[in-house]
Amino acid sequence: MTFAAGYRYRFDPTPEQADLLRRTFGCVRVVYNRALYERETAWRERRERIPFKVMSRWLPVWKAEWPWLAEVSSVPVQQTLRHLEAGYVRFFQRLGGKPRFKSRRDPQAATFMKTGFRWRDGELTLALMNQPLAIRWSRELPSAPSSVTISLDAAGRWHVTFRVEVEPEPAPEPLRPAIGIDLGLMRLAVSSDGASVANPRWLRQRQHRLRRAQRVLARKKKGSKNREKARRAVARLHARVADARRDHHHKLSTRWIRENQAIHVETLSLRGLARTRLARSLYDAAWGSLLAMLRYKAAWYVRDLVAIDRFYPSTRACSCCGTVGPKRALHVRTWTCDACGVTHDRDVNASHNILAAGHAVRAGAHPRRSPVEGTSDATGLARCASSVKQELAA
Repeated sequence: MTFAAGYRYRFDPTPEQADLLRRTFGCVRVVYNRALYERETAWRERRERIPFKVMSRWLPVWKAEWPWLAEVSSVPVQQTLRHLEAGYVRFFQRLGGKPRFKSRRDPQAATFMKTGFRWRDGELTLALMNQPLAIRWSRELPSAPSSVTISLDAAGRWHVTFRVEVEPEPAPEPLRPAIGIDLGLMRLAVSSDGASVANPRWLRQRQHRLRRAQRVLARKKKGSKNREKARRAVARLHARVADARRDHHHKLSTRWIRENQAIHVETLSLRGLARTRLARSLYDAAWGSLLAMLRYKAAWYVRDLVAIDRFYPSTRACSCCGTVGPKRALHVRTWTCDACGVTHDRDVNASHNILAAGHAVRAGAHPRRSPVEGTSDATGLARCASSVKQELAA
């Protein structure tokens, strides 16, 4: 079975290539914003939904209105309309937010399909270019690409992303049949096998340098070259934080996938948690990114990723007897069960409960939301998970 994957590399364009790509970004952005405006206007005034076929017929009219659209390849300009259509599809399916207008201050990107580039002898040449891109090959490309995306981030770094079909290598035999993982902020993750992953707090490590760079940026005159240099300095600090976080999450998720046949995690309401006073720490930990990596890697390597119910009291329930206790403040890291007298570490106990609840889900006893907190539903689920755990241990 093959999967579509993206391989991203840095590259250094020549001045001529950079100029052409920047003009392509501008054309893509203008067409996207114009199409979005027309769709929003049609819906607001006439309650009319405009499909992609209608939008594609607007392009010749806009090229007559803006002759500079013909100075770049037409492939990425057409593809941006497909991206807009895909954005609306995700929005209507409640898989993403509503499409928004693009700004020249945002990271820029343009996608070239097969008719917009030439791939020959390991070299990539885009349309209207005379020489291939100078790509920094950090790893071998597994197959010929079906599409290419050129991007320019806020830090001024150029990237090329190849979309290819890959067949993942078979994963090794797992060391454990299943594992429960509790995500946190004091510790990034605690697993039911006793392992603990420290939270590096990537943003906090660079907070002092970031504040100084932002103060320097605030003192620069708007529109000046010095302000642009200061903005790039701030963007580079943010890019280093994002790169370190992404690298750490990839290594951690790959290790979990390789060592375990099944991974049990909680279903988290990240949007709701981001409205609390812990928002900065939550964004710095990037739980959503880590869970997304686990999701697609589990599909690649034929592992089971089980998400238990969001309202399952994994922290409050005793992993020994299943009794659900009262709510406890975040600073309470250890507690003693009133029923059996066992003292628990907050995170370790939660990871054991998540492991047992995941087994209950796979056995068919799906956790359900309790209509009133503390009623028999939550208690019954905890006891069900505890009984499953005892049966597995026996």
